[in-house]
Amino acid sequence: MNCQVSSRRSPPVRQFEDLVAWQRARELTKCIYTLTMLEPFCKDFGLRGQIQRAAVSVMSNIAE
Repeated sequence: MNCQVSSRRSPPVRQFEDLVAWQRARELTKCIYTLTMLEPFCKDFGLRGQIQRAAVSVMSNIAE
């Protein structure tokens, strides 16, 4: 296995919003909310809410 470590330095993380993982999770959450407003999710309030909460949970767990 060939693993290389990048010598590029990342900017310091001062708050969780600086984390690339959190930023990507936020983008995912936006997509999930957009998709769940369409058929068939928009009519199934329970499923829509559960999927939306799961997406938000990813962001929250990274922030913790």
